[in-house]
Amino acid sequence: MTKARENSDYTGLAADIAAGDTAARAGRKNMLLNGDYTVWQRSASATALTTDIYSSVDRWKTRVTDTSEFTVSKSSESPSGFASSCKWDCTTANASPSSGVSIIHEQRMEGQNLQHLQYGLATAKSVTASFWVRGTVTGVYTVGLYSPDGNRHIESSYTIGSANTWEHKTITFAGDTGGTLNNDTGEGMRLWFWLGGGSGFSSGTHATSWAAYSQANVLADSQVNLASSTSNDWYIAGVQLEVGSGTDFEHRSYGEILADCQRYFERFDYSGGGRSGLTGECHSTSIMYGGFHFQPKRATPSISTSTVSNFRILHAGSGTNVTGLAFNANTMCARVGVSTGGGLTAGRAGCMDSDNDNGQYIDIDAEL
Repeated sequence: MTKARENSDYTGLAADIAAGDTAARAGRKNMLLNGDYTVWQRSASATALTTDIYSSVDRWKTRVTDTSEFTVSKSSESPSGFASSCKWDCTTANASPSSGVSIIHEQRMEGQNLQHLQYGLATAKSVTASFWVRGTVTGVYTVGLYSPDGNRHIESSYTIGSANTWEHKTITFAGDTGGTLNNDTGEGMRLWFWLGGGSGFSSGTHATSWAAYSQANVLADSQVNLASSTSNDWYIAGVQLEVGSGTDFEHRSYGEILADCQRYFERFDYSGGGRSGLTGECHSTSIMYGGFHFQPKRATPSISTSTVSNFRILHAGSGTNVTGLAFNANTMCARVGVSTGGGLTAGRAGCMDSDNDNGQYIDIDAEL
């Protein structure tokens, strides 16, 4: 005979259901990707950075328009609960930047993923940025949002109060009732962290509410210049951007984050002489046609490679070095023409791999 449930059983069951419902509704609250800096497909370190580039860590863009130089790298120096952080290290200083200089760490987000923010309506939702930060230079820094669809921005400041100490920051930005977020795969908004800037970015009034973009109104007064000395470092970890007020960081598995990052960038690594999986048919004595699939991309990607001559075609028991690679891609795959100086046999199958261990790769890039 089945035992009747006690009232306490129902109470416990109701609590479990409520907890599960709350967890389900809280899922995927972070609008950013790789906010815990775990995925670094390109490289764990990039040096001498002086331009706008995706250099190392996935989904985070480095923007340096200055004579100063930085190394951006993966660091094990991290706050409790995180395995890694992103470190900016000044390697060439510029203590007196010109007016147009900008030094920025930023992530760009697709417009179609931001429609729930309801920008342009009276119901536009506020968002909160939360993050851990550490630096050798104490003082005022700027963090903000920029929306290219409406060319609008909003900024706030935060202060690093103690050198070489992890500090947690939480900053809420109002919803933009006058803004626009296009429902497309283009850039809808960026979260940017300013690490320095010239006087042209601070000559006006710091834009602490949404307004038409004005360069003069970006930076807070007394913005730190991370490029002032080669002794300067800045670390960031656990970055989250979510609707409403700030909550605990949403941890996800490495596999989930990697798959999401590969919508924007994917590297096929050929180092170590491993087989590539790029197979095809020798069309003539000097060219093989083949193809390969990749994770679906945000848009038709650009494809680039390391040194072409470090690839080879394996066929009929021998290897022939590659002299050229031509790609014709869509968002899911690419047709590849692999040229050689001869030595192939028409009609035979071939496979492209690396001729030596020089870190060969093919990059599939659809970044914002």
